[in-house]
Amino acid sequence: MRPLSNGKAVLIALALATVLTGAGSCDVSSTSGGAQATSGPTTGSGGGGGTGSGSGSKSGASALDALTVATAGPMTGYSRDKFTHWIGQGSGCDTRDVVLKRDGKNVKASADCKITAGSWHSPYDDKDLTDPHALDIDHMVPLAAAWRSGAAKWTDGQRKEFANDLTRPQLFAVSLQSNRAKGDQDPSTWKPPSHDYWCTYAQSWVTVKAYYKLTVTQAEKTALADMLATCK
Repeated sequence: MRPLSNGKAVLIALALATVLTGAGSCDVSSTSGGAQATSGPTTGSGGGGGTGSGSGSKSGASALDALTVATAGPMTGYSRDKFTHWIGQGSGCDTRDVVLKRDGKNVKASADCKITAGSWHSPYDDKDLTDPHALDIDHMVPLAAAWRSGAAKWTDGQRKEFANDLTRPQLFAVSLQSNRAKGDQDPSTWKPPSHDYWCTYAQSWVTVKAYYKLTVTQAEKTALADMLATCK
């Protein structure tokens, strides 16, 4: 083999240095915390939110159209005790504690995870609260409403999962007044007083019903479509 000329040797050395330098580097994402679970609204203060996007309206409408329309089932045999909650979530916290921590700001808790202070925004009625005792944890699709639309046929384990679901947009820290005004009603008979939240509310309701394969009544579907129409 003939020896390389000085010019060629220099070029090859430079090329090798470039390759080695590139191999030793990596592109690190600047995003902190990784992907977030979609367990609740990600806009606004705490668990609050505003109106969704136009694309969200279209996807929400498509998901709504995919739901099965049926008459509401009877309440025969229903009991909240059949939806075990709030279950332990580790470190002394139960599901309620986790939601209060997630949806609040500057939340303080005791050693056994009892929430003692913080600030929360109740998206249903657009109220700011600082007393954890002034908050309820609302099930987006109420337990009784789920029972009437399919959960009566579930196992106890499935109902427990539904009642403590921190992954879907099912659990929200809201004011006592708004939660108790809602009760077990669906959107055909109760909507959040804050119209700015209607889009997010309807999207969340449809997401939960779709995931758990729960039915909707025709009146419920019409009300949800009206709410989704407010998405901007």
